[in-house]
Amino acid sequence: MTSPAIFYRERAQLAQTEADEAKLDNVRERCLRAEAAWTAMADRAERTQKLRDKREADVVTRVQTAL
Repeated sequence: MTSPAIFYRERAQLAQTEADEAKLDNVRERCLRAEAAWTAMADRAERTQKLRDKREADVVTRVQTAL
């Protein structure tokens, strides 16, 4: 299963490609806004995953220390 961050990055790339191919300014701008939004979601998902991983590692450390 693809992680959310990877999915969001793929969507951002697709939006960028669509912006590059757009003939109309308003379509290009819409695609660039979409690309920025997908990229922000990917960044947020990656930060969230890092925090989750750290929290889980901290729990494992506390459990091992308590034993």
